[in-house]
Amino acid sequence: MTTPGVPNRPVLAVRWRAAATLAATSLVGLVAFLWPFLAQPGSGLSHNADAPWLFVLLIALLAALVVAELSDGGLDAKTVAVLGVLAAAGGALRVLGAGTAGLEPMFFLLVVAGRVLGRGVGFVLGALAVLVGAFLTGGVGPWAPFQMIAAGWVGFGAGCLPRAGGRTERAILAGYGLVVGLIFGLLMNLWFWPFLASGAPAGMGFVPGDAVSANLSRYGTFYLATSLGWDLPRGVLTAVLVMVAGRPVLASLRRGTRRAAFGASGTFVEGHGTGRG
Repeated sequence: MTTPGVPNRPVLAVRWRAAATLAATSLVGLVAFLWPFLAQPGSGLSHNADAPWLFVLLIALLAALVVAELSDGGLDAKTVAVLGVLAAAGGALRVLGAGTAGLEPMFFLLVVAGRVLGRGVGFVLGALAVLVGAFLTGGVGPWAPFQMIAAGWVGFGAGCLPRAGGRTERAILAGYGLVVGLIFGLLMNLWFWPFLASGAPAGMGFVPGDAVSANLSRYGTFYLATSLGWDLPRGVLTAVLVMVAGRPVLASLRRGTRRAAFGASGTFVEGHGTGRG
């Protein structure tokens, strides 16, 4: 339940150190996803070879983000505990939806938790939930770091949404869930599409050294023909779950954060001790 007339906003703000680390992580992610449109022919880049290095770099940046939040007071033991529980829940939800026509209930959790806890925690939650799910399913491969980055952006974006309350908030979150369900697939195809070569349908393959606009056009055609039917159910499921279960889950998360008093710090006031002279 929310206070009438008071728009909801994320509990935890991002401090400057965490913001700088988030920016660095997002820059690495953008380069990892978009390099095919910028690299020169014969560059020799291959995700089978560079994904382990990207994974190590991403883990280091996530650790740096957590340390930055801890040092700035954005995270404490209570927040870390909640983050761990939510990451485990996200991993379990990912197992439930793995390989089923794009239906992934994990994205519902990322949207509502990112909304309540904020951008920084939302990003870390998205990345950790994917990592936990990968370990549970044995699905750790060259795609894993790309999924971690993309899911992190989902949680981050939920924390950036405009302030609102009640049905308006749920409608915004549902629309966001529908959109990110599509964008997640749009991004994830980029980890393998440049390497399909002759395996891609005619006119839909990556051509090294060709104009960016031409490759983007071919990729758009490839996405519509091969991936949209898989990604749309993900977005629709996320939107439906937000509208059906969003209210109680949002309320539970907010109630838990209020009781945990995230971001509050204790102070000692002279003359208010319990001892008696």
